[in-house]
Amino acid sequence: MSELNYAYAVARIRVLEKYLLSDSDIEQMIAMPSDAAVLTFLKERGWGDESSAHETPETVLSEELAKTNALVRELKVEPEVLEVFSYQEMFHNLKAAVKEACSQDTHPGIFLESADYGREKMLRIVQEQSFDELPSHMKKCAEEAFQTLLHTRDGQLCDIIIDRATLEAIAETGRNAKEAIVRDYADMFVSVADIKIAVRSANTGKTREFMERAMVSSPSVDARRLIQAAASGKDEVIAYLAGTRFAGAAEALSESPSAFERWCDNQIIEIIKPQKYNAFSAGPIVAYKLARENEIRMARIILTAKANGLPESAIRERARKMYV
Repeated sequence: MSELNYAYAVARIRVLEKYLLSDSDIEQMIAMPSDAAVLTFLKERGWGDESSAHETPETVLSEELAKTNALVRELKVEPEVLEVFSYQEMFHNLKAAVKEACSQDTHPGIFLESADYGREKMLRIVQEQSFDELPSHMKKCAEEAFQTLLHTRDGQLCDIIIDRATLEAIAETGRNAKEAIVRDYADMFVSVADIKIAVRSANTGKTREFMERAMVSSPSVDARRLIQAAASGKDEVIAYLAGTRFAGAAEALSESPSAFERWCDNQIIEIIKPQKYNAFSAGPIVAYKLARENEIRMARIILTAKANGLPESAIRERARKMYV
């Protein structure tokens, strides 16, 4: 897409950004008395199907995600720019299909929506072992994970194989990307994933071999040093992170597990915020897509918490930063 066409597309995004949820909107939603009140607030802002008065929270959130994906398609962003953002859903569905095929149980609810590799297609590929139908970055891990689970019944090893392949695909796409936002997203995604693996491994006493198999190097994280720190315990992970650009993760880990999870999720918002000042690339469109997905996740957290009677303080601990 030319710079001129991007300028028109970004101008449209700038108008839509005004309707994104802000931090003050999230605070207002947290203070509401019920999930019904939150849903009413969202529908008054145009969420869901305006012609339906009896939507459930899940249908409203699904409709908003569909609207966002339709808008991005309409703006005609190059497929290679958006490819990396579909990997999580694709690999998740691969994992679900492998487990369903090997167990003969049916769990359709565990699959995520995917334009190219939804439940039916992914399950057929795995059941028929037609792995050549998958993208190149999925073929090898799909066959390995399937054979591993089929012969060993080791679900954790199956997960490691697919999760690592996900990180490798994202890392490689980031290295080869022309758009800065794709490079930054890939670097941050893989870095945060490595940090999460290190923390979880330190807490559960996982071996170096486990971590070496699970982690993938990124420009911002020295996986070797992170593994060395995790092998010595959580305190060493905190000490290592404190001397890197991820010092905020060290502070969050010292505070609480929920603070750490919140820090992890907020990193994507931090890397897309500079796109507010970019007018001639796909960056603002991608940023808007990620911002919408972030606010939909936050709305789901609040709606679920309200439905289950959680106090405001518990919801506030889970609150994520908004883009605007």
